[in-house]
Amino acid sequence: MTQSSKDAAPKHATPDASIDTKLVRRLAQMLTETDLTEIEVEKGGLRIRVARTLTVTHVAASAPAVASVIAPPPVAAAAPVAAAVSSSSDAAGHPGAVASPMVGTAYRRASPDAKAFIEVGSQVKQGDKVLLVEAMKTFNEIVAPRSGTVTAIFVEDGQPVEYGETLLVIE
Repeated sequence: MTQSSKDAAPKHATPDASIDTKLVRRLAQMLTETDLTEIEVEKGGLRIRVARTLTVTHVAASAPAVASVIAPPPVAAAAPVAAAVSSSSDAAGHPGAVASPMVGTAYRRASPDAKAFIEVGSQVKQGDKVLLVEAMKTFNEIVAPRSGTVTAIFVEDGQPVEYGETLLVIE
């Protein structure tokens, strides 16, 4: 007894027949409207994941933005965070506020046993690496947009951050 090739093919071999392109378009539109980077839905046995990649560009007078990929540091015990401004929301309008260019996880050091890039009171020059933000398994360097003194740090090592959230203040 032989089996036809149609019967032998797995049910997921013809995905075009079961994909609702209107649903995919609606999900993509929802990503744009809500500023999400990824959305996934499951309907019956079909799972659809729609994701977009955000390109972050940092414009500096003399130093271009730098994105690098390094080995992910494990999450370590959080170091205390000192602040000269009472909260990150108070600092958002400060001219020296450095905001997160993406959603991700902030790291104050390259690895758990490494020295922190900056502390409150640290002198930084424009273009110096001040933090890392991991997004989608890529480590993005956050550089000082100006020279000055770090007066407040609002993130701990391994803390999740949102787009536009104030990370630190440089005066």
